[in-house]
Amino acid sequence: MAESVELPGRLAILPFRNKVLLPGAFIRIRCTSQSSVKLVEQELWQREEKGLIGILPVQDAAETTSMDSMLSQGVGSESCERSSNAQVSTSDAHKVDGKNPSEVIHWHNRGVAARALHLSRGVEKPSGRVTYIVVLEGLCRFNIEELNTRGPYCTAKISPLEMTKSGYFLISIFYLLTCSEMEQVEQDPDFVTLSRQFKAIAMELIYILEQKQKTGGRIKVLLETLPFHKLADIFVASFEISFEEQLCMLDSVDPKVRLSKATELVDRHLQSIRVAEKITQKVEGQLSKSQKEYLLRQQMRAIKEELGDNDDDEDDLASLERKMQNAGMPSNIWKHAQRELRRLKKMQPQQPGYNSSRVYLDLLADLPWQKASEEQEMDLKAAKDHLDCDHYGLVKIKQRIFEYLAVRKLKPDARGPVLCFVGPPGVGKTSLASSIAAALGRKFIRISLGGVKDEADIRGHRRTYIGSMPGRLIDGLKRVGVCNPVMLLDEIDKTGSDVRGDPASALLEVLDPEQNKSFNDHYLNVPFDLSKVIFVATANRMQPIPPPLLDRMEVIELPGYTAEEKLRIAMQHLIPRVLDQHGLSSAFLQIPEDMVKLVIQRYTREAGVRNLERNLAALARAAAVRVAEREQAVSVSKDVHKITSPLLDNRLAEGAEMEMEVIPIGVNNHEISNAFRIASPLVVDEAMLEKILGPPRFDDREAADRVATPGVSVGLVWTAFGGEVQFVEATSVVGNGELHLTGQLGDVIKESAQIALTWVRARVADLKLAAAEETDLLQGKDIHIHFPAGAVPKDGPSAGVTLVTALVSLFSQKNVRADTAMTGEMTLRGLVLPVGGVKDKVLAAHRYGIKRVILPERNLKDLVEVPAAVLSSLEILVAKRMEDVLEHAFDGGYPWRQHQHSKL
Repeated sequence: MAESVELPGRLAILPFRNKVLLPGAFIRIRCTSQSSVKLVEQELWQREEKGLIGILPVQDAAETTSMDSMLSQGVGSESCERSSNAQVSTSDAHKVDGKNPSEVIHWHNRGVAARALHLSRGVEKPSGRVTYIVVLEGLCRFNIEELNTRGPYCTAKISPLEMTKSGYFLISIFYLLTCSEMEQVEQDPDFVTLSRQFKAIAMELIYILEQKQKTGGRIKVLLETLPFHKLADIFVASFEISFEEQLCMLDSVDPKVRLSKATELVDRHLQSIRVAEKITQKVEGQLSKSQKEYLLRQQMRAIKEELGDNDDDEDDLASLERKMQNAGMPSNIWKHAQRELRRLKKMQPQQPGYNSSRVYLDLLADLPWQKASEEQEMDLKAAKDHLDCDHYGLVKIKQRIFEYLAVRKLKPDARGPVLCFVGPPGVGKTSLASSIAAALGRKFIRISLGGVKDEADIRGHRRTYIGSMPGRLIDGLKRVGVCNPVMLLDEIDKTGSDVRGDPASALLEVLDPEQNKSFNDHYLNVPFDLSKVIFVATANRMQPIPPPLLDRMEVIELPGYTAEEKLRIAMQHLIPRVLDQHGLSSAFLQIPEDMVKLVIQRYTREAGVRNLERNLAALARAAAVRVAEREQAVSVSKDVHKITSPLLDNRLAEGAEMEMEVIPIGVNNHEISNAFRIASPLVVDEAMLEKILGPPRFDDREAADRVATPGVSVGLVWTAFGGEVQFVEATSVVGNGELHLTGQLGDVIKESAQIALTWVRARVADLKLAAAEETDLLQGKDIHIHFPAGAVPKDGPSAGVTLVTALVSLFSQKNVRADTAMTGEMTLRGLVLPVGGVKDKVLAAHRYGIKRVILPERNLKDLVEVPAAVLSSLEILVAKRMEDVLEHAFDGGYPWRQHQHSKL
């Protein structure tokens, strides 16, 4: 039992928007605004168990008008003593919920005094804003005599309407009754009758709840021990009722009126439970125990019968038919869909084919047969600026995309070519396709083809198979919802073929503008027009793509970035993105340009920028750890009163307590502390790089160290990850004149090694590689040629000149120049033939620190694509024959020329 509580003359007021706290009820609120935090600190936190506050309902003007109109029509007039509202303009009062100052807020003139049972104080992260979580218990009603809205929070002069004494409410209308007067009220025949009615309905409700939830025992104790006028408030507070009905209960000071209103609300809640049980019983008598879908349909039908709503237009199949009518199908496809729908209507939901037919019709209705994105007037300058903003460098590629957009502007329905971006990972192929969609104002969808080996992934499965589904193209169009998106066919070079078909061959129809007007997906079994789709493909290599498919696309190569381009990309794009992804800013972490250059030179040698971004992310994570360790947050909690009410214990145990946000009355941003403030930003230096990223992985001395002995040469090769520097090592051992090759080599590169050895053996005398009496270099010797990085597969003819140079260096015992790399295919007669991937190979030499590059003479035209900054730092040497390569590869020219000079 609670002790007597006497209300003071003035109370601090906490407004509740559209919510009422009744006496005997409990509520948990979270205080975040400045005024509510001030109120809790001064009235509850500091005063502890002596603290009392007033809870006053408030509502908007529109809501008050609607409620007044209801009351004027007699709604609730018999069970509620309606009191007038005090209107206070927000110009004179605190703003509630941050509304417009010109809005009128209505403050109710009756409230409930409340005390805190539990207080918890905390600090939000990372803003540092102080918040309170308060559990309040409603005590008794009071009347507002004078409301003061000035100051840090609202206060009011009040007059009590009731008070607690020994756990009971002593109630009167406007005056405090004595104990004898309360006894007279309880002995009133009308009050006794109302009490019996309330008890009967409450016991029936408790009985039903006890059967459903097994929790009615503790509520029975309250029903036997507490007076009925107090139980009226407690029971009503447990239901979901409207705000108007809550106000009526608050205004019901007379115990008889309050019991009458509570009896009506409890009875209404009981009736709703009975209706729900009636529907459940009716359905359970009709449903099939083997079909969950049938159960749901019967429940819906029973609910409609209970409501008297038997509208057939809301039938499931009728809604599907309307959806199909609005899909805009062509006439021939609409006839096919109607036949399928008529067949579906004749089937029962339990039949095996019902669900598959229904899913098929849903797909027909969902496909965008005519729905297209409306292309706005294309602004070429804005599109160019967008491309330049999203991608640094790539001048030639962006120019081709700009030309493509210009043609689309002049002829929107033009059948443009299918662009295929080919290049190593991390150079921006996918983002370029996304930029095309943004420039055209179309939706973008990505279809990943990596690892696809089943033709059904492109054309779909036939509906006769179990688990059949449409192909990825049709499914993508369904998801994007328009018939003219920009569709990216990603990793088109990584499709394979097996017994299930060849996906690359299935793409021939998709990418052919003369055929894709009537693309036939096996699942759809009706033609679909793909001619409005703009296809863009990406690949790492051209070789795996079948020639017929490659012929349908315009290949645009993206070779990779120079060190300067990587630096600009890192400063303009990667660092801001990495900081944002890790919740940081330049105030926490600063990476100077010099440090980014070191990361590029010492930790990455890729064509793209993905590894560069990973290393920058490692630096950001280290900074995030430092910032998080300085986090300061305080969370204090203390119990003001121990909660002993059985009803509250029951609610908290079952997780049914009410959580409510207090009406914010404005927050002063200047008072919010920053819990993550640090003394100074973290500036990356060289020592920090080695500590976080480890010792440097690359340095400029690698080539010089590896070419320090005869028999080693430096070649340039092209891989799926861009250009690479490849070392070739040759040595001789005692043997029978055999050639040994290691390094996971393909057939073409093995043949190049045989050609190189034959060419050197045929020119022993010309090159002066042996004494005059020696006619065979391999007499009593075996030659072993090794390509390091043995785990990496290698193939191709471009290592021919590198192999010859390594063999000549071995037999002449002269070192190849460490600053020179070479590439080119060699014939048996010594001609140097052109090779591909020149730009990638030159960029690889530049990244490695190579100063001289030997190229076939017919590859000079390919240097136009190499950035001028790279060419200016390299010495390009051309070779027409193998003798030209040897002239450039050794200091002082041919080794044999030195012999010729000595003879002279």
